[in-house]
Order: sequence, then C-alpha cells, then structure tokens
Amino acid sequence: MAKNSFNKIKAGDLELKEKVVAINRVTKTTKGGRTFSFSALVVVGNENGVVGHGLGKAKEVQEAITKGIDDAKKNLIKVPVMHGTIPHDQFAKEGAAKVLVKPAAHGTGVIAGGSMRAVLESAGITDVLAKSLGSANPHNVVKATFKALSLLREPIHVAKSRNVSLKKVFNG
Repeated sequence: MAKNSFNKIKAGDLELKEKVVAINRVTKTTKGGRTFSFSALVVVGNENGVVGHGLGKAKEVQEAITKGIDDAKKNLIKVPVMHGTIPHDQFAKEGAAKVLVKPAAHGTGVIAGGSMRAVLESAGITDVLAKSLGSANPHNVVKATFKALSLLREPIHVAKSRNVSLKKVFNG
C-alpha cells in the first residue's frame, strides 16, 4: 500500500508537549564487562490535531529522550479531530500489533491503554474508544496507532470526492 505523505507537516513554531512512552535498557557484554545503553520511545503533540513519534538511543536516559523528541518532531502528522473525536472507525496493523479506534460521544473520555493513550491524548483527541489487539509491544502499538490516525479522512474531502453534501456523508 502506498504511504500517505499528504498529511505530514513541519515542526516549525508549534508548541509541542512530549510524553515518554517506553524506556528500554540494552546491555552489551564486552571484554571489559557490561555496557549499558538506553532507547526511549517518545510521542510529541500540540493537543490540537498534530502528533509525532520518535525513537532515541544513547548511553544515558536523558540524552535518549532528547534524541527521541528530535526524531518525533521530524515525523509529525495532522489528524482530523472533530468535536474532540475522530470522524470514523479505523483499523490498522503494524507487525503483530493491531489497533482499532472508534469515535465516541462527548464526555466518554479516552478509553485506551498505555501507549495508545499517549498518542491519542497528544493528538488532542478527548473522546475515543480504542482497542489494542495482538502484540502489546509499545513500539509496534504506537506505529499501528499512527498508521490508523494517518488513514483517517476528513469528512469535507470525502463529501467533495463523492460529490455529495456533508450532511449526506454523516447521515447516509
């Protein structure tokens, strides 16, 4: 399937908030003993429809987080958020991780676990039902959630492509 690059955006002067999703300690055994390094999975977003994720690796945790934030700012996407929720259901797979996100009524909140919650909250989605199926690996769950969010389509674009009114798109 072709990659959707039409909703990628530049970091520029956006006010982004970062969330650390997972930190992994990696041990390498050498002749002189063990060498520790860290990898950090970070999600950034402006809580207004823009979100990105990145992975940073370094010898120290804080440096890995900083590298992860820099990487996340290079992978920003625009998510269509309507009245605090998403426009339609979406399913996506990444590796063995599968995610399902559904729109929810106002006041429902973010019903999602761990790494999915971090992505959805950073995107500014306040009401959504989400389920992670398959693998619980945070890296793949974050990537699958991003894939699902990038596949979402704006109702205005759907109405224009079908040559129908916006009201007809929602009410069938």
